[in-house]
Amino acid sequence: MTRGDIYLVKKPGARDPKRQRAYVVLSRHALLQSRHSSVVCAPVYSQHDGLSTQVLVGIEEGLKHDSSIHCDDLVSLPKSGLTHYLGRLDPRKTDEVNRALRIALELEEDALLGDNDSTLIQ
Repeated sequence: MTRGDIYLVKKPGARDPKRQRAYVVLSRHALLQSRHSSVVCAPVYSQHDGLSTQVLVGIEEGLKHDSSIHCDDLVSLPKSGLTHYLGRLDPRKTDEVNRALRIALELEEDALLGDNDSTLIQ
C-alpha cells in the first residue's frame, strides 16, 4: 500500500448510502509501513462540483467512469478494509491532490516545509 493508491471499500460507513466506494490513500509512507491500524483517505464520488478541493479522476486511474476525489471529506479507514486495489494516481494527479488538500485544510505551502528543507514533506 502506498500514498495515491485507490481501493474499493465495501460498506465504507453507516452514513454512506453506497454499498461500496473508492478511496484514495493519503497517509504518508512512514505511517503506511507502521503497525498503525488505520490510514487517512479521501472518498471518490461520481459527482463533481468544480470545487478547488476536488480532483478529477477516471479510467486512467483504474475507475469505471469519470469521478472526483473530494479532499473536504477526509476519513480514517482501517488498513484491513483496503483490499480491493483499483489503481493509483500518477505524479500529476498527486500534485493536484496535494494542492486540494492545502486548500481544504487551509495550509500555507510554507507550513509544509522543513526548517532546513526547501522541498515538500511527502
